[in-house]
Amino acid sequence: MLDWFRFVLTAVLMLAGLFVLLVGVVSQYRFRYVLNRMHAASMGDSLGMLLVLTGLCISQNDGWVILKYLLTALFLWLTSPTGSHLIARLELTTNEHPEQEVERSEEHTS
Repeated sequence: MLDWFRFVLTAVLMLAGLFVLLVGVVSQYRFRYVLNRMHAASMGDSLGMLLVLTGLCISQNDGWVILKYLLTALFLWLTSPTGSHLIARLELTTNEHPEQEVERSEEHTS
């Protein structure tokens, strides 16, 4: 009974993570401006990989493998926002008018 519960929980977490990653990939083609693309990619990367690695941790019995997965998640959570921040800073320093290119919804424009 416990094995079935672990299998179902692992499958749900991994499918949810793959869905979030797929949405991040599709948003790369939907958005035109680099800051919008970067935001979608970094959010999808952080949440999607967390869900996938959590699912993998639940499926494992070996503590060392779980530790490796957790260290991978920690590494991704530290490097992905840092890389996104550096790309955003580069774009804002090289683009003179970023406000003209950012895509916003109609609710937030005034």
